[in-house]
This record gives sequence, structure tokens and C-alpha cells, in this order.
Amino acid sequence: MISQVSEQRFSSRMGFLLSALGIAVGTGNIWRFPRIAASNGGDEGAGAFLIAWVVFLFLWSIPLVIAEYIMGRKTRKGTIGAFVSLMGSKFAWMGGFVGFVSTAIAFYYSVVVGWCLYYFIQMLFFPLPVSVEASSMIWSNYQSSFYPLLFHGIAISAGALAIWKGVSSIEKVNRFLIPTLLIIVLLCVIRALTLPGAWDGVSYLFTPQWAQLKNPKLWLEALTQNAWDTGAGWGLFLTYAIYIRRRYGIVKNAFATAIGNNLVSLLAALMIFGTVFAILGMEGKINSEILSIMKQSGPAATGLTFIWMPQLFAKMTFGKPLSILFFLGLSFAGLSSLISMIELSCRNLVDLGLKRKKAIILLIPICYLFGMLSARNLEFFGNQDFVWGIALMISGVFIAIAVLYKGISDLRIKEILDNKDDWELGQWWDKTVTFIVPTLGATLFLWWLSLSATVYAPQDWYNPFSPYSVMTCIVQWGIVLATLFLLNKWIVSSILSQEKN
Repeated sequence: MISQVSEQRFSSRMGFLLSALGIAVGTGNIWRFPRIAASNGGDEGAGAFLIAWVVFLFLWSIPLVIAEYIMGRKTRKGTIGAFVSLMGSKFAWMGGFVGFVSTAIAFYYSVVVGWCLYYFIQMLFFPLPVSVEASSMIWSNYQSSFYPLLFHGIAISAGALAIWKGVSSIEKVNRFLIPTLLIIVLLCVIRALTLPGAWDGVSYLFTPQWAQLKNPKLWLEALTQNAWDTGAGWGLFLTYAIYIRRRYGIVKNAFATAIGNNLVSLLAALMIFGTVFAILGMEGKINSEILSIMKQSGPAATGLTFIWMPQLFAKMTFGKPLSILFFLGLSFAGLSSLISMIELSCRNLVDLGLKRKKAIILLIPICYLFGMLSARNLEFFGNQDFVWGIALMISGVFIAIAVLYKGISDLRIKEILDNKDDWELGQWWDKTVTFIVPTLGATLFLWWLSLSATVYAPQDWYNPFSPYSVMTCIVQWGIVLATLFLLNKWIVSSILSQEKN
């Protein structure tokens, strides 16, 4: 007997596409991408970074999104059930790890959504700060109060409410969130580009400094950002693909989702670069000084977005309404991604035998409790972002391994080529997932660990309590993997029992 949850489907391709864009378009596009682009720019421009970033859109993100869509639509199960269906009962732990990584990110990602919500209210009801000191004071007062815990709870509750009735409520929420977000981003971009001097920032963003392409760090930073941008390899697209109809097509949606996401990132960069170059340029600052400000991450990488942007808005005409729209859009972007993370966790619990509403009620306090330390301690927040951000590369490789184990050419033929409503998918996908994705994942993984040992925590890389050490990653991953190994048989028996019912 098929469960009622498995029978749920998105009502239209547009509803699914907007929901999938909700996965991809998040705070990483608006909060992270402009800063990373600036940090990897040269004296002449950041265009070389954009070139590498686009290359990895096609070598990492789109191939993995296609793989996730295939896994979810074929098995109609969450990450754990999908791995069991494709690889057998011995590999439930692998799907469990993919699911846990995204869940662990949700624990602290909701804290970021809480920041955005608070700043939206701050911009709406209070004067804009006109100095670094005033802007920093807003941030410090927030962090020293009970508000981080409050808004963390509000974000989790809003995300849980959005998935309460399953795919139907997810679709309805994203039909409102995503179009509104895109309108807000476009309005902010138009206003930014009308500022005197804004096009200096645009010129810098798109001017390539070709010599930079010889720098391996640039390519690895571009891969990291594109993985964060699109959400490829997280298991989130796999989860939403459970609810898509076969006629919607996998390849079409994968390209539309990933490319649409990157376009939003570029729009966000136009907005940020245009605003920063225009306002600081009018103050007489030269490009090197402007870039230095853009690269400063501040506490928990908050500098550009939460410290500088409010004061920049204060210095422009119509800055007040623009600041309100900016943080509202940032809140919507974060919430749409958080919804998909909570749905992933919920779907895995449903596959293990819980009813949807009971699973959601269980998830709310778990997510809140495990996110409390990140809400109260920015060093712990940074540690969690570091540990589980790196683990995403492992998740991506696990996704590739799953489709390779099942037979990648056979999956492509049966799931793509036999579907007349979809675009054809060539053997390039087989080769990319077989060779390039695992190589990139392993390279990036080893590079991050190397940086941890030599740059982030060279003196105490062996200390698991050092927030950016190699050992903190190994210990936390090891605890999760060991637990999943021990529970593997129970997990499989629960899934099989649920299927019989």
C-alpha cells in the first residue's frame, strides 16, 4: 500500500520550479556570494572568479542536481530510503549521513534567518545607522540580548508551519516567497545601478584578470561557492523530486533551477557592488579601500551585509525603503531554503514510520535545542558552519556514488531518455558524474583540511575543541558516522516495515 505522503505531487511544473528555486536561492546568494567574489578579485577585477564559478555550474552543480532528481523521482523516498533502494540495505548509513549534514546545517542556518528577520524589523521601525560605530552597536546589542534565541525559534517555527500539510503547503508558500523575492532583488538592483559611480562596481565585477586563473585557490573557492549557491549534493533536490510528476522532466528543471539560481547571485552582486562602489566612491575612497571593506567578513561573516549595508542605505536617496526591501528579501531567501532543509529531515522521519505532523512536532524542539549554541555563541556558529560546510562535499560524492552503484548509463536511459517530455541527456553526464564530480569533491575536501591544518588552526590542528581544526571535523563526523553504522540495521528494518504498511 502506498502511503498518502508518497502520493502527494506538486500541482504544476511552475509550482515545482518555484519550490526548487527556493532550495537554491538563499542567503548564500545575497549574503555570501558578493563577499566571496570580492575576496577573490584582483586589482583589475573579479571576472576570473566568475569564469571559474560558471565552469563549476556545469561540472559540479547541474550534474549533481540531475542525479538528485533521478534518485528522488525513481525511489519516491528521502535520502535514507533512496540510498537503500539504489544501493541495498548495507548503505542506509550513507543516506543517513547526507540527511544529517543538511539537518545540521538547518540547526544554525535558522539562526541566520533569525538575523535577517530581526534586521528587517530594525530597518522598518528604527532610524538607519550613519556610522560604523552605530551599525556595530545594533549588532552587538542584538547578540547580547535574548533576541537571537527568539528569532531562531521564530524561523524554525515558520519553516515547520510551511511544510505542515506536505507538498501542497510547500508549493503555496514558495509561490508567494520566490516571486516576491525576485521582485525585491530587481527593485534593489535598479536602484543601485542608478547611483552615481555604481557602474564602476559593475565594471570591476565583470573585468577578468586572466592571470588569476592560474591560481588553484580561485578555482576551489569558485567550486565551494557554486556548491553553496545551488544546494547541489545536499539531498534537498532529491527530497522535492519525490513529489514531481514524470512529465515535468528532470534535465529541463535541473538546468532551469541551477542557472536561475546563478542569475540571482549575479543580480545580488550587481546590487552590492553597485551600492558599495557608489556610496564609498562618493566619500573619496579608492578601489583598494572599497574592496578591503567588502572583503571584511566581520563576526560570523556579518560585516558587509549587517554592518556596512545599513549605513550605506542611510547615505542614499530612498535608502530607508530600500533597506527594508533588502532585509525582507534576505529573510524570504533564507526562509525558502530553510523550508527545504526541514522538509528533508521530516521526510526521512516519515520514511522511518512517523506520521508527518508528529515528525514536524518532534523536529521543532530538536532544531531549536541544537541551534541554541549557535544562536548564543558566534564561535560555535563558525565551527558548525566550518564542519558541516566541508561535509557537503562528502555528501555530493555520496550522491555520485549512489547513481554509479545503481548503473549510471541505465539510469540515464530509463529515467531520462525514455521520457519524451524531457530534454535528451548525453553521455557527458555519465562521464562527469563518474570521473569529474568525485575528483572535484575529493580535491576540495583535502584542500579544506589542508587549510585547516596550515592556515586556520596550524598550532592545534589535533585539538577537537579548536573551532577550525582538522580534528574537530574528524571527531564530529566520526560520531555521526559511528552512530549511523550502529543503527544501520534498525534504520533498514524501520523503512521496510513502513513500506509493508
